[in-house]
Amino acid sequence: MATEEKIGPETQLKDTTQEAKRGSVKLGTYVISAALLVIFIVVIGFGFISRRKAEADLKQSTAAAAIPTVNVVYPKSGAPNNEIILPGNTQAFTDAPIFARTNGYVKSWYFDIGARVKKGQLLAVIETPEVDQQLQQARADLQTAQANLRQAEITADRWEALWKTNSVSKQETDVAVSAFHA
Repeated sequence: MATEEKIGPETQLKDTTQEAKRGSVKLGTYVISAALLVIFIVVIGFGFISRRKAEADLKQSTAAAAIPTVNVVYPKSGAPNNEIILPGNTQAFTDAPIFARTNGYVKSWYFDIGARVKKGQLLAVIETPEVDQQLQQARADLQTAQANLRQAEITADRWEALWKTNSVSKQETDVAVSAFHA
């Protein structure tokens, strides 16, 4: 048996309300989807715009960097007596020891330690009484030797003169001449 349903105003109102709810849900879904699509397109659009701007900036900076830049500096004369004073000390590779050639006493000292000297400059005067005495003895010995030389020369000349007159032998004359040469 077929049942007839009774469609009353309440039932119709229920259906319309449900249809309206379904329609508003569909509409809300479409609006949200459209909003998401618009947001997606805006984000993609900003990405493309920023990339284009970055490419343009890169091209501009590359073009600017491609132009060589040269800085020209003109020399200027400085002060001629600029001296840099740095702390430190110097030491020679080789020390030159100075030894006295004789024994004695320092009479005069002309330079202090560390002073600059040139080759041949007199550094000090040494008083040497022992060496002075030896020098006087050597000079006396020289004078004696010179006197002996003059005596031997005179003797050799006399012996040669005597040999020419056959007053002395050849042997004695040779001895006197040899003593002169010695």
